[in-house]
Amino acid sequence: MAKRSKEQVLTFKADVSLLEAMKGVRNRSEFIRSAIQAALESTCPLCMGTGILSPNQKKHWDAFAEDHSVCECSDCNETILVCANAPAVRKHVSRVGKRNGAKNGEPTR
Repeated sequence: MAKRSKEQVLTFKADVSLLEAMKGVRNRSEFIRSAIQAALESTCPLCMGTGILSPNQKKHWDAFAEDHSVCECSDCNETILVCANAPAVRKHVSRVGKRNGAKNGEPTR
């Protein structure tokens, strides 16, 4: 029989505008849990949401970037990573060279 973990209380400070915005939310605890879970699922796996790479992460990124580029998807216009050694994804084909000022259709690095 699997042991169920106990729930723990997490508290945080909220400014008046956030409290006002949440007045109409019926189950605020569930809303907040869902919002946090969604944010965690969308967090950058490399920087973990900080937006900053450590010196060692930067070294790994530089090595990764040798065969990968940051491009814009021609389907959804989102920024994506493209591997130079893999065929283009059919659903969302990238527009190579649209980011970071690349020229002549060359991938950006």
